[in-house]
Amino acid sequence: MQAQMLAPAAVLVAWSLIMLMWMAFTRLPAMKKVGSGLGEAKPGGRGQDLEGVLDDRINWKAHNYAHLMEQPTIFYAASIILAIMGASALDVVFAWVYVALRIIHSVWQATVNVVSIRFLLFMLSTLALVHLAWRAIALTLFHDPSLAPA
Repeated sequence: MQAQMLAPAAVLVAWSLIMLMWMAFTRLPAMKKVGSGLGEAKPGGRGQDLEGVLDDRINWKAHNYAHLMEQPTIFYAASIILAIMGASALDVVFAWVYVALRIIHSVWQATVNVVSIRFLLFMLSTLALVHLAWRAIALTLFHDPSLAPA
């Protein structure tokens, strides 16, 4: 189950890069349009500086990219722990559920961004993550080395 457990994490890594490109391909032209392109950016400027400068719909992609750098870090750690300790088929299913919900969450936030639906998607993905975290704890905390193959 090791490779199967790591596949959802690899897909979420790839999805995060897709969101990075989507953000760049929408944000950079918008920045140029308002006269704050990369060449004109103030030294030390940050993405948050574009709030209120760029249209909200442009910034939504950046918000989601930031979200993909936050909670999924817990998912990556749990995925690695489960892959090392021996994930079950159910763990793999929960990992795919988490990734699918995060991708749906991304598309929703980047396009429609109705917060009540976005929050529901976030909570459902968090429940999948809770399962993965619990399994990671159970497999490590209650691991019996005498049961491991020689």
